[in-house]
Amino acid sequence: MGQFDKEDGHRPGATGAGRRIYDLLRGQIADGTLLPGASVMATRALAAELGVSRTTVTAVYEQLAAEGFLVTSTGRAARVASPLAVDVPSGEALKRQARQAQATPCLSGFGRRVADIGAPALPHAERARFDFLYGAVASRDFPSLAWRRAYQGALLHQQHSLYYVPPEGDPALRRALQSYLRRARGIACDAEQVLVVHGSQQAIDLCARLLLDAGDAFAFENPGYLMARHCFEATGARLLATPVDGHGLDTGRLPEAERARLAYVTPSHQFPLGGVLPIGRRQALLQWAARHDAWIIEDDYDGEFRYGQRPIDALQSIDTEGRVIYVGTFSKALSPQLRLGYMVLPHALVPVFRQAKRLADRHAPMLEQQVLASLIDSGAYERHVRRMRRENERRRAALLQAITQYLPKDVRIDGTAAGLHVVLWLPSLSAQQEAALVATARREGVGVYPVGPLFTPPTFDEPPRSAGLILGYASLSIEQIQQGISILALVIARIGTR
Repeated sequence: MGQFDKEDGHRPGATGAGRRIYDLLRGQIADGTLLPGASVMATRALAAELGVSRTTVTAVYEQLAAEGFLVTSTGRAARVASPLAVDVPSGEALKRQARQAQATPCLSGFGRRVADIGAPALPHAERARFDFLYGAVASRDFPSLAWRRAYQGALLHQQHSLYYVPPEGDPALRRALQSYLRRARGIACDAEQVLVVHGSQQAIDLCARLLLDAGDAFAFENPGYLMARHCFEATGARLLATPVDGHGLDTGRLPEAERARLAYVTPSHQFPLGGVLPIGRRQALLQWAARHDAWIIEDDYDGEFRYGQRPIDALQSIDTEGRVIYVGTFSKALSPQLRLGYMVLPHALVPVFRQAKRLADRHAPMLEQQVLASLIDSGAYERHVRRMRRENERRRAALLQAITQYLPKDVRIDGTAAGLHVVLWLPSLSAQQEAALVATARREGVGVYPVGPLFTPPTFDEPPRSAGLILGYASLSIEQIQQGISILALVIARIGTR
């Protein structure tokens, strides 16, 4: 019965035998070896020929019959269905179809815009020995003991049944966040206004989808957070880049000639340059939003980390007209891998954001929400944040000391008052040398990241800028910071002589 000989000469063994027999029979139906109406071997005979159990062959026949390729009945030999419900493409045809689908996918307008944007470069799979990756935090800083205790308590809590929970999140966590935000960020809100999301990125994506249409305009900090800009641009909305300076967003240069539907800002620690928006500009921004009937998205990505004085209250705390959408995250205080964040929404937006969250993914993971609620209510979370503030202040001081000791005297540093990164400007190098600087540093075991991609494309009349690097320090030890900067100094000198 040579029709069942495999071309590669291998007889299927016990492991995966059923799948191999399934592929063999289906392939023979596809290429015409087994014609419609033709009988196939009895299960006992095929099992004996292939050296497998009859149960395995019977299961394969039943699967092919369920898919419409075979017809089986009690007491009669199985035969190929005649006619088949659909044409069965050959292996080569399937490959050709796959290549065609990859070359010309049929996408929506949103899908085409996402494809055109392209994904920003991700960090290397292998981290550099001294990696100043911003957004990363030290794994050793995670409060493992407190988390394990709270997680065990949540896991052992008996529920009547396991089912979906409301999209807005665990009520206990939303109440805990309501109290915490009042203490830590000066925000007075109802628990009903809090929506728990999969990190700040989902919050930004929800804002983009619900508040922007194709052709709308949005105001955005320049330079600013690239992933947020991509979210807004994917809707088909137009970017109105607004410059920033040492105090954050330059509100005097917000667009007035055309209406912007929203403005995205990082007022407590401008990303990436680090400016803190003063009260005068905060009030001007709120007045601008009122004139244009626009929303303000306040991304408070690391506002809890301010050194030398208490953190600045959130912009939302002085919003009296319900125009500010506050976005917070646990990524910097706990872990970016946790993927939990939250929004404080104006009352008018609560119903639609809840519904959109439900359509996107039902709700965020429940156990993790319960753990966070327990940590906040017990005070463990705030104790952890205070400890992290002290640890990162030590790292920041070590970074500034190493820059002073090793790097050229003409370097400039922005964003040292708060957050978990600084921007290092190198006047001796041009912006065009950033890529070479980053690549050379990585070859020497130092991971640094260019500031250039966070700027919108320059206009012809903009003055040239110097090279700039974003240096995150929250995942490094003091010794690693010192060694990394000393190596970076040699790399800068080498690039400067080219």
